[in-house]
Amino acid sequence: MIQLHCTKKLAQKLPMDSDGRLSSKFAYPYRDQPSTTLGSWHANLIVVQRYQCVLMVHDSTRFPVFLPALRQADFRDFDHRFCDAFMNTLLKCGADNALMEAGDAALASLVCDTRCDRSVQGTMNQMVQDMRWMFEIDQVPVAEITGYRVGAFLADRPCGINRGKQTVWPVAAMRRLLLDAPAP
Repeated sequence: MIQLHCTKKLAQKLPMDSDGRLSSKFAYPYRDQPSTTLGSWHANLIVVQRYQCVLMVHDSTRFPVFLPALRQADFRDFDHRFCDAFMNTLLKCGADNALMEAGDAALASLVCDTRCDRSVQGTMNQMVQDMRWMFEIDQVPVAEITGYRVGAFLADRPCGINRGKQTVWPVAAMRRLLLDAPAP
């Protein structure tokens, strides 16, 4: 499973059962192990140009996945949307076949809760500001994009962790995480 720590706004939109599992016809099967290589993510529901969007950030690598202009049906198939956006963001970042296969092998079902880590939330807030600035400069309508380019843009810049004591490049960190992980 992949743990998704959601904001309360996002948790209210997602069709979860009492255990935090999403109900979706496209959901990956629930695995017995507590976590996959992709482990833990944070997600926030944001409004960009009056559209509901979700920004997800991997806790340790700070790798972002952006889902723009979501409708109610998209929240019902959130597992599928996440997997599609994750794989296509990797591809947009220039991933080779080995990285794509490792990413696909690491995907699992999402299990949600509302716990949070302030360090990851700080990174997400910085990414939201950078993203809004990008939309302002390029004058791109958020309803007309897929979000993969936005995720790749946000992943190709340094992120501070633990109050700036450590810096990580999300693309490189996700690559190391996926390729150095033991085979399932």
